[in-house]
Amino acid sequence: MAYSLDLRQRVVEHVKKGGSITQAATIFKVGRATIYRWLGRKDLRPTQVNHRQRKLDWEALKKDVERNPEARLVERARTFSVRPSAICYALKKMNLTRKKKNFVIKKGIEKKE
Repeated sequence: MAYSLDLRQRVVEHVKKGGSITQAATIFKVGRATIYRWLGRKDLRPTQVNHRQRKLDWEALKKDVERNPEARLVERARTFSVRPSAICYALKKMNLTRKKKNFVIKKGIEKKE
């Protein structure tokens, strides 16, 4: 669990005002290595992770599955210029699974006939 921004600021201020790191660690009950890390950072706020744009268009994959339900992962991977593992990952995230009867169904939802 992350420490609050308020605590981090108080610890850094204590050290910058002349307090020792060991003393700050015992007062605020945080590790010395953590304080060293906080002092080395330019900003005390957690960094925001920028996710890269995915190469695979999931909407196009969904349409491809509807049009061609019997296609294999390797064939779909060639179509979208990605690895088969990317297709498998996307299908799992969309809760689509291929059953032995060669049709695609939503996982967890029973098909009534």
